[in-house]
Amino acid sequence: MKRYGISLPAIACLSGALVSCTGNKDEKHPPNIIYIIADDLGYADLSCYGQQRFSTPNIDRLAAGGMMFTQHYSGSTVSAPSRSCLMTGMHTGHTPVRGNREMKPEGQWPLPAETVTIAEMLKAKGYTTGAFGKWGLGFIDTEGDPNSQGFDEFYGYNCQRLAHNYYPEYLWHNHEKILLPENDSGKTGAHSAVLIQKAALRFIENNREKPFFLFYPGTIPHAELYATEVYMQKHRGKYDPEKSFKGVDDGPDFRRGPYGSQPEAHAAFAAMINMLDDCVGEILDKLEELNLTENTIVIFTSDNGPHLEAGADPDYFDSNGPFRGYKRDLYEGGIRVPMIARWPGMIKPGSKTDHVSAFWDVMPTLAEIAGAQVPDSTDGISFLPVLLGKKKQRQHEYLYWEFHEQGGKQAVRTGNWKGVRLNVNKDPDGKIELYNLSEDPGETKDVSAEFPDIVNNITKTMKMAHKPSDIFRFAFENN
Repeated sequence: MKRYGISLPAIACLSGALVSCTGNKDEKHPPNIIYIIADDLGYADLSCYGQQRFSTPNIDRLAAGGMMFTQHYSGSTVSAPSRSCLMTGMHTGHTPVRGNREMKPEGQWPLPAETVTIAEMLKAKGYTTGAFGKWGLGFIDTEGDPNSQGFDEFYGYNCQRLAHNYYPEYLWHNHEKILLPENDSGKTGAHSAVLIQKAALRFIENNREKPFFLFYPGTIPHAELYATEVYMQKHRGKYDPEKSFKGVDDGPDFRRGPYGSQPEAHAAFAAMINMLDDCVGEILDKLEELNLTENTIVIFTSDNGPHLEAGADPDYFDSNGPFRGYKRDLYEGGIRVPMIARWPGMIKPGSKTDHVSAFWDVMPTLAEIAGAQVPDSTDGISFLPVLLGKKKQRQHEYLYWEFHEQGGKQAVRTGNWKGVRLNVNKDPDGKIELYNLSEDPGETKDVSAEFPDIVNNITKTMKMAHKPSDIFRFAFENN
């Protein structure tokens, strides 16, 4: 049995929905929650965050009606651990899934049965829960299966490796494999993002009369770079010099993970962002149509920084803005992500915050909104006071990340200081690079030699924050 602990003791209205203590006029039920994660979207891939080569009018509309976060961080620098941090409210030193570990024949390493997820937390408060997109935290009928982790409905890719391909043989609806004959023999009749969007809108329609949690971990704009032809026509020829990519277009691995060829990678990337933006717009329009806007909080973010795969060209689009690094880096470009939150009547329209927050803060924030309890194990701090424009907001002493690929990496942010250690597997006590983000957000100047006391403090934090895992281990832990 999964157990909950009493936490967030300072919340005066934990036992009741937030609507009763914030003056929200709609007291029919606590607010609906929609949480959208783009896949590998860079910090500056949105026009409201500085993108110049194309625009994202619907996401900009979301920002105009809500709050933009300028110092929000993903759970990790790749998909599965980032989602694990989100779902469990724990950073990668504690969360059970800390890497993209594959399982055979399909899927990734599962969340353990005893894990308490956001979905279970909200379900205990009467929310209907749905996940639409890619899961990557446990295959069908394992303990990590989304239906076993609190979701009433799941539609999309269970396996994030298969989610690389946009014209798959099948998707999953709960435990049912939905075959897509429109994509047989190399055909491109059913783009998965279109199907996932329709399922998500249907979930909103079907649950309009009761509180719902819509978790939307979409697949765009991760490789492969494929948009529908309607969108390609809008962007073709606009991003010269164009870039091409030769991928896997036939054979036994076709549409089983490796990326397909794309002769117009720049146009395809912009077209995919256009698709993503329109999906957000359709969700906002659906809320308006059903008169749900006022009692729905919508949060939009990305699971990590921009990728370099399948012809993607983040430097051409300046996808990471002023930040150094990409997906799989623990520099800012790999983990600092856009986040926008809109809640009419509660969040000030057109507002912006530099509050430092991360994925593991989402669980306690949503708990406070829904009047729910969170596990004692959470590393998060609710940022609801920031959303509501309050002056008193608890701050993190530190944020911590670990990454088990590419030789092993660790990073800590404490105040404006950022420490990064590479090659942990070879040298667990190796050099820590130190950056002052207030003066050097691009992490261009290592000042570790000038501030040994700060480096020493970060070293202690790295040791303290890392709880050994039986599954995701640094090499030195195997000795």
